[in-house]
Amino acid sequence: MPDSASRHPAPHSSQIGPVRAALVYDFDGTLARGNLQERSFIPDIGMSHDEFWLEVRKTARANNADEILIYMHQMVEKARAAGKPVTRAQLKDHGRDPDLFDGLDHWFDRMDAFAADLGLDLDHYVISSGIAEMIEGCSIYPRFRQVFASRFLYDKKGQATWPAVAINYTTKTQFLFRINKGIDSVWETEAINRWMPEAKRPLPFERMIFLGDGDTDIPSMKMVTSQGGCAIAVLDPYRWADPLGAGKIHTLIAEDRVSFVAPANYQPNEQLDVIVKGALGRIALRAGLAEAERVCAG
Repeated sequence: MPDSASRHPAPHSSQIGPVRAALVYDFDGTLARGNLQERSFIPDIGMSHDEFWLEVRKTARANNADEILIYMHQMVEKARAAGKPVTRAQLKDHGRDPDLFDGLDHWFDRMDAFAADLGLDLDHYVISSGIAEMIEGCSIYPRFRQVFASRFLYDKKGQATWPAVAINYTTKTQFLFRINKGIDSVWETEAINRWMPEAKRPLPFERMIFLGDGDTDIPSMKMVTSQGGCAIAVLDPYRWADPLGAGKIHTLIAEDRVSFVAPANYQPNEQLDVIVKGALGRIALRAGLAEAERVCAG
């Protein structure tokens, strides 16, 4: 793990809270098993998961195209061909039944309360290559300050016609900078490119904890850790003993891309719970919060 503490030493004197911190999540594979499209959208247009994603990869290669844009285009075209045009309401309905990992029904309340005891004001964000409208349909959607995810444009009939936002593995890092600078919109380009002194940025990277599961999260994980924050790679607990999953974890650790790895189990006292609380405690102690000193001392 990078020795970020040496780059960001704790203040000598205690400060008065609260201090802002953030948990930033990928969605598919991190908060929920699989991809939201696979739960009901893809079967509803008469395709198997394997068939859909294989066609996406083939089309992307044949056209030297971005896979995120291709899968969004295929969603629109295949749904239209099946006589079920994509609408915002339809996408929200398809997102209402995610296979959330255990413990997420009370995770946010517990983390918020723990952070508050430390003197931290904790925000939750999502940065995902998945579909924002589907995430909006999920029960946990109201818990996020902002969801940055791929979205569609709609015509006068309310039918999806074109991607409005397409987030891939490298553009995810742009949204970390938006969080860092306090920019909650996607359209604002002037503010994101304007220089801002580190001391004036609303949410420093060293106060971010990023949780992700896959290859699309690696640039974000590396950037957060290199800036003094914490990155946690999570894996479906049922795949924990899978050699392919274990191999990916070994690589992430060996290449110094993550701070920790853990099963995606959000229950109290599980490994992920302990790691995140420890990372929040470190943020609070670095900030010199008196509350953190009392909690950690007693």
